[in-house]
Amino acid sequence: MGADSALERTVETILKNTEQQLITSLNDALKSSQSTIANSQTSLEQEYDKIIAEGKKEAEKLEKQIIGNADLDSRNKQLLLVEESIEKVFEKAISKLQNADRGADYSKLISTLLQESIDVIGTPEIIVQTNSKDASVVQSLLSKFPGATLSSDQIDCLGGIRVQSKDGTMKFDNTIDARLERLKPLIRKDIASKFGR
Repeated sequence: MGADSALERTVETILKNTEQQLITSLNDALKSSQSTIANSQTSLEQEYDKIIAEGKKEAEKLEKQIIGNADLDSRNKQLLLVEESIEKVFEKAISKLQNADRGADYSKLISTLLQESIDVIGTPEIIVQTNSKDASVVQSLLSKFPGATLSSDQIDCLGGIRVQSKDGTMKFDNTIDARLERLKPLIRKDIASKFGR
């Protein structure tokens, strides 16, 4: 029985050594797996944080874009409303000008327009055109402007005059219509600035 007992001890020793190696190997594998899991968890958390941060940036970008578009749309609508209001004001002003009294104040205006036109053209030798409503007012003032004559051709305008040098080389439109057109951009700008645009 001694041989059997030696064999059993040898087998037991081999089994214990194998068991120890297996336990050590399993412990090492467990530690390695735990380390891999811990490293993966940190990496996954970092990736998660990165995805969340990028999502927030994209959301902020979209929010700014939406707000920007809404703001632009609002400004455009406001500009359209201001423009419509300006046009209504111009229409009312034109209506009043068409029916304006051709009295003393109007005569002073025509006199100023005549002098301004002579200054622009650079000669008192001018032919003056006007509409049918202003013809008598212009005619009564021409005695103050030697060299100026009233044309028999009448023009279609709200009021005022259109002049040209007698040789026809220089022309100046000083009708109320033309003056209004020249002033419209300035009036629009002034009105728009009052609305903060």
